[in-house]
Amino acid sequence: MTERPPSSSPGLPTPEQVIELLADEFACSGYEVDDVAVDTRTRPPRITVVADGDTPLDLETVSELSRSASAALDAADAGWDPYVLEVSSRGVDRPLTAERHFRRARGRRIEVSLADGDTVTGRVGETGAGTVDLVVRSGGDWKVRRLRLNEIRKAVVQVEFSAPPARELELAGVARPTPTEAGA
Repeated sequence: MTERPPSSSPGLPTPEQVIELLADEFACSGYEVDDVAVDTRTRPPRITVVADGDTPLDLETVSELSRSASAALDAADAGWDPYVLEVSSRGVDRPLTAERHFRRARGRRIEVSLADGDTVTGRVGETGAGTVDLVVRSGGDWKVRRLRLNEIRKAVVQVEFSAPPARELELAGVARPTPTEAGA
């Protein structure tokens, strides 16, 4: 067997190739490939696949997606260099960039930077037709503010450590979990 010189190495799959190879696999499980990053600065290089779906990802699902992604990439391997594969969820630190991200974040508190320079913090409500309703504090009460997605420059989920007020959740269209649902 002749070893290929480094200059003719096919390297690694592109993010587009990874998406093409994994899209159907993930869809069968009810998820989509939200993003792919190929980092050649690490040794070995790392391919990170970010999954997203209407159902939150748990560790078991991430493991299943990781196994199916590994099998699909192994089957398509065109002599790629060795790499580490990582499958993860979007996480709270990734900006909300698409309408589906806002829809899936319903009930979550977010901070939004608008095109006009303003910053708004509120709870995600109804999302659709290029808009998102944000439940915001107005004086001593809550109100719904509708934002066009194209006027949002950046939106990030805020980590919360206490339960939100019932009225705020009601306006967002989210029911407060019962003690059983909350794990009590």
